[in-house]
Amino acid sequence: MTDALGRPSIHALLADGTTVRIRAVEPEDHDQLHRLYEEMSPENLRMRFFAVSPHSAALAADHACEPPRSGHRALVAELRGRIIGLAEYDEGEERGSAELAVAVADRLHHHGVGTLLIEHLASAARADGLTCFVADALSENREVLRLFTDLGLRVTHRTDGPETRCAIALDQDDTYLEAVENRGRTADVASMEPLFRPRTVAVVGAGRRPGSVGRAVLRHLRTGDFTGRLFAVNPHAHALLGVPSYPAVTALPVPPDLVVIATPAAAVPSVAEDSGKAGAHALVVVSAGLDPAQAQALLTACRTHGMRLVGPNCLGVANTDPALRMDATFAAAHPSRGTAGIAVQSGGVGIALLDGLSRLGIGVSTFASLGDKYDVSGNDLLQWWENDGVTDLALLHLESFGNPRAFSRTARRVTRRMPLLTVDAGRTDAGRRAAASHSAAAATGTLTRQALFTQAGITATRSIGELLETAALFHAQPLPAGNKVAVVTNAGGAGVLAADACVEAGLLLPAPTPELVQDLLAVLPDGAAVGNPVDVTAAVAEDELRDCLDRLTTHRGVGAVVVALVPTAVAAATGDDLARAVTQGPGRRRIPVVLVRLEQDVPVRLLPAGEGGAIPSYAEPHAAARALAHAARRTAWLARPPGTRRAPDGIDTRRAHALADGWLTAHPDGGWLGPRTCAELLKCYGIPQSPWAWAETEDDAVRAAERLGGPDGRVVLKAYWPGLVHKSAQRAVHLDLRGESQVRGAYRDLRTRFAGLMSGAVVQPLAERGTELLAGVVQDQVFGPLVVFGLGGTATEVFADRAARLAPLTDLDVHDLITSPRCAPLLFGSAGSDPVDLDGLEQLLHRLSRMSEDLPQLAEADFNPVLATSGGLMVLDARARLLPCRPQDPYLRRLR
Repeated sequence: MTDALGRPSIHALLADGTTVRIRAVEPEDHDQLHRLYEEMSPENLRMRFFAVSPHSAALAADHACEPPRSGHRALVAELRGRIIGLAEYDEGEERGSAELAVAVADRLHHHGVGTLLIEHLASAARADGLTCFVADALSENREVLRLFTDLGLRVTHRTDGPETRCAIALDQDDTYLEAVENRGRTADVASMEPLFRPRTVAVVGAGRRPGSVGRAVLRHLRTGDFTGRLFAVNPHAHALLGVPSYPAVTALPVPPDLVVIATPAAAVPSVAEDSGKAGAHALVVVSAGLDPAQAQALLTACRTHGMRLVGPNCLGVANTDPALRMDATFAAAHPSRGTAGIAVQSGGVGIALLDGLSRLGIGVSTFASLGDKYDVSGNDLLQWWENDGVTDLALLHLESFGNPRAFSRTARRVTRRMPLLTVDAGRTDAGRRAAASHSAAAATGTLTRQALFTQAGITATRSIGELLETAALFHAQPLPAGNKVAVVTNAGGAGVLAADACVEAGLLLPAPTPELVQDLLAVLPDGAAVGNPVDVTAAVAEDELRDCLDRLTTHRGVGAVVVALVPTAVAAATGDDLARAVTQGPGRRRIPVVLVRLEQDVPVRLLPAGEGGAIPSYAEPHAAARALAHAARRTAWLARPPGTRRAPDGIDTRRAHALADGWLTAHPDGGWLGPRTCAELLKCYGIPQSPWAWAETEDDAVRAAERLGGPDGRVVLKAYWPGLVHKSAQRAVHLDLRGESQVRGAYRDLRTRFAGLMSGAVVQPLAERGTELLAGVVQDQVFGPLVVFGLGGTATEVFADRAARLAPLTDLDVHDLITSPRCAPLLFGSAGSDPVDLDGLEQLLHRLSRMSEDLPQLAEADFNPVLATSGGLMVLDARARLLPCRPQDPYLRRLR
């Protein structure tokens, strides 16, 4: 985004939720910067300059506004066009180090201005190759010393008389990222207060006749008994639905916290601008069909006046807090009060979830239909729910992600406190095209989204129905103690269906122990079969079934119980009596118990249970099994430690950057690296490669074969030309060559068949036998680098046996990559073979992850095959493609 002068700018939030613009200093800023210093108190000037001088302000403004030069950067923070802070650095004589200086307007101390500026300046410094800031401060200047210490960066102090010299390491480790997250969460939640807890709401576009969207929103706010002040904006009415109406937002008697805009698209930008001038803090734009110019004008108005924005093209927002009762939507009915937070992009999906949660009795805490998602995103909602004190279950339906890395870190934190459920929409090409068209966002591959969901601990379902089925279990029951399930039934056929469903969902049905068999036989009627499933027979009585469940739910070998019941006319107990045995057990059970009733008329319902609890009852055993499998995966995810990032040794990042920059200078459009450059890049990251030589003639190939062939003299010859990707498919490889005549013949064959294309050939020794693997990375335009691992060689496309995780990889991510593919048993030793070098394999993946993080220009890299043996790993063939790309700090606090 650019400002009115065409300058690149970033908008971000201060600690109180205020929006500021961060940008580079321009010469035109001199007068404002001079004023910034002149308006400081004498004491603050002394703290900043160590003495009070009439020339300090002018000299400081002069320095900040110097023409651009290497080694100097200066950033300002603007609030409504006025500069409120400055941060700058000057490189010193010590390599990688720069002197830091910060100044903040007196009236805005303790609002996070200085911290935000240093975060952005540190990000720019890292991109410039700096590793450390140094700053001098008076030892009595506790505020600035605390500012440096609280950044989350590693700070060392050296005191010399009245001054303290601070050295601030710029490493972006987890401690720093956590500190940035905490600051961002505080600011984000504060900025959302006017959106979800407004005291005053105005609806613009409510018509006098029934049928308009604006009128429907106004009616919902009024009939929902909104406890704040409510206004309509319509120049043709003095009142609408009993709500006072005014001709414009600027004519309202008080500034509105929230403005809901439901006008035609052409009027949206001007209404947004008027709302900002009137002092509004948040907008919900339900209008659709904005063209690019209107969209830009809307967002500019929001950023200029510091308003958060939901929409456009959305259903609205709601908060069921009884102290507020705000329903600013045009859904069919008011959402019922509850504890589930909902964020969707599709209004239709939002209506379905509101209806489903109300029917189940779970209800809603906060609802947001994000629409085209110009500003407020799923990440914002996660942070709101994390702090609202009400939400204990989050449901997301997102077709696009604004900042996936930030979303991933937030989700990993939030999902340890509450379940996060989503629908994995866009699994097919058609679905991805529809998502991209619907949300005006980049479509994302299934493998990438699934990696995000897995790493972040998000429960991904495949449909709205499955989402609600799983939400019912998470809301009503404890998590299972593992994936071992006992099935109980009063009809053999129903038990078989339930058992099949559980196994197909990935759950285990272990046989009961002899002790458990005896316990169950003691309480069940004659003829009961105590296996798994446990067939209690059609003659079972209510108290017998209850005793059976009591024993199963207290047995340590059982993680969950599925009770499949059918109504019969055999027993004294009716179907409802047997269900009562399930729902009215002795208090809340240790493990989840779910009911399956094949005659049930709805897919899932919650049956009231003892002590205010509930039991999920499903019409299909597969629904119950899917929900339990999701819950078991959540149990396993919560039991895992967060994982740690490893720092591989022997990395030459500077050399890698120089290689990439140099190659892109010579090839500004990007492309595939040649063998020499690709090998040099791998060398920068300590990635082991097979010995090789470059040959441009038959004689070159023969000499290389003599040198590399080893004891038996066997080599491989691979043709090369720019753009060649699949060598085997092009039959551009000759294997197992021995002797001069075979090498000459192979080279001559390649040169003849690929005349005009081939620029040379790669000669390598024939590799020993081993397991052929694939390791690679691709830069997703939305999610960043995705590391892929699996079965390699010529069969890689046929079997598609691979797993993927988003970089940066932790040790647990690497473990998952290695163990997830179907070929994993080959790596650990099978049929008497030795395991491959697993330590070397882990190192390879960590180094590949580091390469993808260091080089945003690395569009993709493909190591195939990677030969894995018990003695080590060797990349036999490597390809890498670079594209021009400006590095962007994915963790930098900014608004979209």
